[in-house]
Amino acid sequence: MTRQIDRPPAWVADAIFYQIFPDRFASSDRVDKAPNLEDWDSPPTIFGYKGGDLLGIAEKLDYLVDLGINAVYLNPIFSSASNHRYHTWDYYQIDPMLGGEAAFDELLDACHGSGIRVVLDGVFNHCGRGFLRFNDLLENGESSAWLDWFLIESWPLHAYDGKHPGYQAWWGNAALPKFNTDNPQVAEYLLNIGEYWARRGIDGWRLDVPNEITTEGFWEQFRERVRAINPDLYIVGEIWEDATDWIVRGDRFDGTMNYHFGGRTIAFTAGDRVNAQLAAGLPFPVAPALDAPAYGDAVEELLRRYPRHSHLANLNLLGSHDTARVLSVVGGDIDSVILSTLLNFTFPGAPSIYYGDEIGLSGGNDPGSRGTFPWKRTDLWNDRLLRTHRSLVALRREHRVLRHGEYRRLPAEDGSSLYTFAMEDGQEQLLIAVNTSDLGSSATIVDELLGTEFRTLWGAGGIKSTDGEIHIALAPRSGAVWEVGNRP
Repeated sequence: MTRQIDRPPAWVADAIFYQIFPDRFASSDRVDKAPNLEDWDSPPTIFGYKGGDLLGIAEKLDYLVDLGINAVYLNPIFSSASNHRYHTWDYYQIDPMLGGEAAFDELLDACHGSGIRVVLDGVFNHCGRGFLRFNDLLENGESSAWLDWFLIESWPLHAYDGKHPGYQAWWGNAALPKFNTDNPQVAEYLLNIGEYWARRGIDGWRLDVPNEITTEGFWEQFRERVRAINPDLYIVGEIWEDATDWIVRGDRFDGTMNYHFGGRTIAFTAGDRVNAQLAAGLPFPVAPALDAPAYGDAVEELLRRYPRHSHLANLNLLGSHDTARVLSVVGGDIDSVILSTLLNFTFPGAPSIYYGDEIGLSGGNDPGSRGTFPWKRTDLWNDRLLRTHRSLVALRREHRVLRHGEYRRLPAEDGSSLYTFAMEDGQEQLLIAVNTSDLGSSATIVDELLGTEFRTLWGAGGIKSTDGEIHIALAPRSGAVWEVGNRP
């Protein structure tokens, strides 16, 4: 008997995500502030706080609505002694610095009232040293009642002095003790957290390093239990490598953070402009440069890797809090960001914008990529990038084929810089072309499935059909989207 696959929620294919690092996005005067905050406009640091909060996000929802966003992914919001809050102290408490429970409720209600879904960051592989049960372990040693909640290797423990900590921790970082999820009590505790916030009304979980929880059946139980509460709850895993084992079977995650797509897209659009130093620090490939045929091959390989329903549920991104800013990765080249964004918004799956990328924030790896949003310094905003993002968000929302259609690479007779493909369904056909060269480029397409009449939807370029051939011409470093009519 064939097992029924639990499909991803239908809404995800229509989602346009905006990722927010809460300490750095927006600050509300309605939230009491700690006395030792860094200046909002000063460069970000590893340990410093800026004072962003959840009410600040709620007060900026008009900006997100105007941008066209309909889903947000929030980096961790539970109580923690770190600005990024991956060092969780209490999974049932919203960090007071973010405004606490009332601020969360207001933000959730405001988002839902604006048609915006809310996905939280679930950090279940490890906690922080301030987590009550681990703190008890530090206080009471081998007499702790919670000894078996963690993976102890030697005594005494060294949680703060820089020596080997004596317990398993994420990548050896003593500040992040790893849970012993093989302990049924620990597993049940974490599963209850997933259920609790599902009942509170969230729309999804983004799961941090989930492949490092190897307890058999844990993620299958997680899916079953949270989806029993909300059948439309989205589950996306942070899997940097091939995610086949995690998303194809339909019993763990709906999709993955699609760094593979983002990396290859940047390698194509930016080419040799990629900052080699930043590229070397990224755990996904943005180098070496790809020409159009190599990029097409990479895309087709990726499309073969997962079934269609998984692609539609992937979170497609060009960068995040774990990478350098995309503008910095491409050496400050605005055209590279625009072409990458065009390809991201015309690819199957849910595109995601890392806060501030749409106005041209720059920055290297952590902490550089976690700067504050310059609300009071609009002179720093790149208007061209913002207009591009708004127009592509609108294009995707207006044309269902970009969200639910089939992606088909087109056989362009061309050099190495011009890439063409179609997005198609039974009602509509779009043709997309990108030229990454510093020179104008042209291509000829012979394809019996393409129509012969064209209307420009985005960008600019020459296109005509003669004698069964379609001729395309694009200016240097540009792209275009055409609606195709008179289909065969």
